[in-house]
Amino acid sequence: MTSAVHNAAHAQNLEAERSVLGAILLDERSLHGVLDVGLQDDDFYRPAHGRVFAAMRALHSAGEAIDHLTVAAHLQRNGELGDVGGPASVEELSGWVPAAGHYREYAAIVHDLAQVRRLMRATYEIQAAASAPRSGSDELIERAEQLIFQLRASTGRGRQRLLSDAVNDEVDRLAQCSQSARAVPGLTTGIAPLDELLGGLQQGRLYVVAARPSMGKSLIALQIARHVAAVECGRVLFASIEMSDSETAQRHLAAESGVAPSRIHLGRLHEHDWPPLLNAAQASVGLPLHLLDDGDLSLPTLRAHARQVAVRHGRLELLVVDYLQLMRAEKPSGSRVEDVSAFSRGLKRLAREFNCPVIAVSQLSRAVEQRPDKRPLLSDLRDSGQVEADADCVLMLYRDDYYDPDSERPGEMDLIVRKNRQGELGQIATRIDEQLRYSPV
Repeated sequence: MTSAVHNAAHAQNLEAERSVLGAILLDERSLHGVLDVGLQDDDFYRPAHGRVFAAMRALHSAGEAIDHLTVAAHLQRNGELGDVGGPASVEELSGWVPAAGHYREYAAIVHDLAQVRRLMRATYEIQAAASAPRSGSDELIERAEQLIFQLRASTGRGRQRLLSDAVNDEVDRLAQCSQSARAVPGLTTGIAPLDELLGGLQQGRLYVVAARPSMGKSLIALQIARHVAAVECGRVLFASIEMSDSETAQRHLAAESGVAPSRIHLGRLHEHDWPPLLNAAQASVGLPLHLLDDGDLSLPTLRAHARQVAVRHGRLELLVVDYLQLMRAEKPSGSRVEDVSAFSRGLKRLAREFNCPVIAVSQLSRAVEQRPDKRPLLSDLRDSGQVEADADCVLMLYRDDYYDPDSERPGEMDLIVRKNRQGELGQIATRIDEQLRYSPV
């Protein structure tokens, strides 16, 4: 650890630290720009500088003026003034600013060097764990990836904010949305009425697509994933515990080529099937859709794969899991209800961690079969009411011809929005075509 500390000592710039603090003392409005850079108390190499910055933020949050007198008084009240060198040391900071208008650049220097120090500590921790392993290689790799990803995500870590700051950010977002040519703020699904109802798939939210077996929940999830990758050009990870890569590829080729899925599955192709099939295959080159075929998928494994995509490509736009109840508990609790609840909470955390929408396909219980009206309800979510609580949106599927062979609505499926935390509930009728694609009726 000594070598790591020694190396980290070189990754600092005390002049930049003093210049940031001095700029704020000269003009407290500089603090807004410094905070925008993402600067935190622990980004300062010298602890005394971190304490001064914390005092400035506390005064700002309380609506009080920021100058060397108020900062010194705040530190005095907290018993920290002696730790920073007394009131004279605070006052001297004002004279350390080469150019007060460059406070953002100084803050960026301090923040970047803090990241370098964290990287040094992370690499030391990785080396120490690898040289005296207490666990298997998979766990070591998982820990290493977690440390590196935390560095990338550190600028977005949780922090206290004034309501007024959050409101101003939201007003800015609304202004951008109103000026944008996009119909909805989130990622589109390819089903326009659904996008209007949900506002698209929005960052940090968990969407549950639930249905009884053979209703088409995997199909609709894959269709949305393909649309986001192809039309939105968003990086997507589609994790399937039920479908193999081969099955997913078959469904993609059928949807894009127009060749009957049954002929693709059986390999009974006609000569005229090959041109559209090869065109569909060529069109998939470069499509930012990653497939994870793992019949024994656990939450830590899913997180590791999602992290790999985010780190290697800069961002993950959409995560799809098919399906929730088939996930494996890393440490089974003995209760399936508790295990599924843990999966649900974990997926919600992943949505926040990667700041992307997460779609979780879910099975419904047999209770729906016992009622005269087979349309699913929230209470039909299988194994856990926690799924309903964690989800920002619950989308349930219903096909009348599934229960009634003589139905007047053959081939139609209703998308029923039973929960929508940020919008209205509703129902959308869709029809599936020969290529297994759903579109509004």
